[in-house]
Amino acid sequence: MSNPATILTTADAVGGVWRYTVDLGRELRARGIRSTVAVMGPPPTPTQRREAREAGLDVIDRPYRLEWMDDPWRDVDQSGTWLLELEEQIKPTLVHLNGYAHAALPWRTPVVVVAHSCVRSWWRAVRGESAPSSVDRYSAAVKAGLLAAQAVVAPSAAMGAALEAEYGMPLNVRVIPNGRRGGERGASNRAVAKERIVLAAGRIWDDAKNVKALCAIASSLKWPVYIAGELRAPSGAVCELPGVHLLGHRPPHELSNWYRRASIYALPARYEPFGLSVLEAASAGCALVLGDIPSLREYWDGAARFVPPDDHAALSVAVQRLIERPDEQRAAARLAVARAADFGIDRTADAYLQVYQTLIS
Repeated sequence: MSNPATILTTADAVGGVWRYTVDLGRELRARGIRSTVAVMGPPPTPTQRREAREAGLDVIDRPYRLEWMDDPWRDVDQSGTWLLELEEQIKPTLVHLNGYAHAALPWRTPVVVVAHSCVRSWWRAVRGESAPSSVDRYSAAVKAGLLAAQAVVAPSAAMGAALEAEYGMPLNVRVIPNGRRGGERGASNRAVAKERIVLAAGRIWDDAKNVKALCAIASSLKWPVYIAGELRAPSGAVCELPGVHLLGHRPPHELSNWYRRASIYALPARYEPFGLSVLEAASAGCALVLGDIPSLREYWDGAARFVPPDDHAALSVAVQRLIERPDEQRAAARLAVARAADFGIDRTADAYLQVYQTLIS
């Protein structure tokens, strides 16, 4: 079977989808596959544009609202028209959608949908209840997209199971873990001494990451807590978290340096379909303390300490134990590094190529 020559893929520049898109696109480009990335939502930053160019990706962006944002449907329709126009111009071999609604468009090309997250499963995990009726239109659009796609991929079996449960249908989801490039992106490979730092990273405004739990216990820890991530939500609201050192958004090379400096990485997440930040931290030799949720157990069981996401006392005990017992901390870090080695971007690309080849054969 042959590889696709050109892929049209969608992305946003808000969170982990961007990192995933650039890393996978770079690996595919090394194999002779060109990717045109149609970015919707907030535009890529200059740093993001530069890393996309360095990865050999062609990026086109429009400020259309994303399907999970408030009242996006006029923009979703307009962006759908734009995407079909791009398909006509580019004539890709395959369409790779990192979203759901646009899979139901009248494409002429085989379509893969990748389920990085969804509002309904987010709501159940974070709020502890079914999604409200206000997301019914979103739910219908997601279900239509899932039914229309020729293939559905999820980064974990837990995410695939959540989709099937929320939308009430078997999907035959192909599970492909996200991967990480070897070496440090844009950073020096020189050794960095571990410091007495507890680190977390992610969208600070997203309750799924649950970084507020770290704020609640920061004063009980003997080491300072640093949190990296975007402070401003898409709505414009700015998060203010007491008791911790807020690093704000950091470009990849700076964030890599923080991972390498930190001794402990703590993410008591309520919802994390894969967890690229956990993989980065593990690769950098951090001991891991994670929320005890199915997706993180799936990949890090035996290589991390787990705590119930909203049990602040358990979180404090787990982190403080690693602080006070350096031998346990170093052993935990070694386990994390060994597990992280299973998630190379080359394996991720191989798995996606198998899906692509099946559709275009």
